[in-house]
Amino acid sequence: MKKLIALTALAVACAGAALADPLEGTWKTEADDGAFAHVVIAPCGPNYCGKIAKTFNASGEYQSPNIGKTLVIDMANSGGGNYKGKVWRPSNDKIYIGKMALAGDSVKLSGCVAGGLICSKQTWTRLK
Repeated sequence: MKKLIALTALAVACAGAALADPLEGTWKTEADDGAFAHVVIAPCGPNYCGKIAKTFNASGEYQSPNIGKTLVIDMANSGGGNYKGKVWRPSNDKIYIGKMALAGDSVKLSGCVAGGLICSKQTWTRLK
């Protein structure tokens, strides 16, 4: 019986890893105001959030006060590699309507205002 429970637990753990969303992982942002970041995207409730893990400027890695802050907020998978939620832009401390479109090892992120009429965009690359 103990072996059956252990095998069942192992199968569930392996199935969970196999079902990870392709958005999950560490992503390198484009530079904004001379700095870029590594953002770790992981589940947060039923959706996905991205937190700043490392920050870099022209001198290399530095300790930004934004490390640990959530940049990607409640991105819901809407199918076909598309996600909808919110994004925070550290350079002006504003939250925008967010969209993400995943294509292999890159993701196009948009932060929009005016119902999506005016958007700022970046393409992030997956770090391996």
